[in-house]
Amino acid sequence: MRVFGIQPDGKFSEYLQTPFQIQHEESILEGWLESNPDGIVEDGPILIIGRQARTNLGGFIDLVGLDREGNVVVVELKRDRTPRDTIAQAIEYASFIERLDTNQLEAMLKEYMNDESLNIAEYHRDYFEIGTDEAVAFNKNQHIVVVGQKITPEIRQTATFLRSKGFKVTCVEFTFFLAEGGTRLLSQEIVVGSESEKLTHVSSGSLPVTTEEIFLASADENGREVFTKILEFAKAGSMPIHWGTKGFSLNVNLDGTHVAILFVYPPDSVFKQTLRATLRDKGEMGKKVAVPEEAIQDLWQQAINTGLFIPAGKSLKIPIDRKFSNHEIEALISWLKAVEGAVRQYGLKQ
Repeated sequence: MRVFGIQPDGKFSEYLQTPFQIQHEESILEGWLESNPDGIVEDGPILIIGRQARTNLGGFIDLVGLDREGNVVVVELKRDRTPRDTIAQAIEYASFIERLDTNQLEAMLKEYMNDESLNIAEYHRDYFEIGTDEAVAFNKNQHIVVVGQKITPEIRQTATFLRSKGFKVTCVEFTFFLAEGGTRLLSQEIVVGSESEKLTHVSSGSLPVTTEEIFLASADENGREVFTKILEFAKAGSMPIHWGTKGFSLNVNLDGTHVAILFVYPPDSVFKQTLRATLRDKGEMGKKVAVPEEAIQDLWQQAINTGLFIPAGKSLKIPIDRKFSNHEIEALISWLKAVEGAVRQYGLKQ
């Protein structure tokens, strides 16, 4: 990244990127982060409660903080360690922090602030301006933050993997710039952690639902004759029809629960002009209804015996690419009656 200053005459003056170690020690960056914790992570300020905190294994955590929810933030400077050592060290420190209770965190804060009168709950509440009606649970989760002038591809990849597995890890790059006259700039970029969290639910608008009139008009002459007979059968037996954006489903009503036994598609759909039965298909008879497997196998074989259905994975389909005889349509309707009877006989799964 290049950084420019704007001179009074409108010309740019470039700030030179300087390796941090040339004029500074890592302890200085640590001090800057300690004094300016608001820019360390992507989701708000941090309350620093410890610096160079000693672990049970003899290590020293550069900075320990709390976020607004009371989660502990472990800030580790990359220094000159290998990428593998950097991540391993940070995970080791987080595993130590995870074991601390509120009293131990409070003791760390008191030592850090050199003030035995501090109460961590009150101190945290005042720092984040949290109302008295808002409860905070300390150290429920841990957040690892790796800071360095250069976050290597190995660290980025490992940190991204850990995030995908539910560990909160952030990687931050700091770059030091020096301009003529001694002006200093420090840039910060979150290179892992600023991406959007994975969504748990995605909503979308819906296409308009078709109607019987539009649907029959979209079918060809062969399909229209078959579809009309199916709709007549449904209306005669008060079987619910669910209209979709293209076709419809034929359902059996079991005390308000509708079980789809046939899906019907017009020529301009993905499935072309077909009928699809759902004996073993997901979400319908295989999951909703207590029809035993032997009964399903019998209905499957009856469908094959009509000479109309062909297997299509866990379902059966009838491509309507020709004119069907009255006998064939009657065989189809008879089979639908058999499926309806089985659904009503065995009922819903308990």
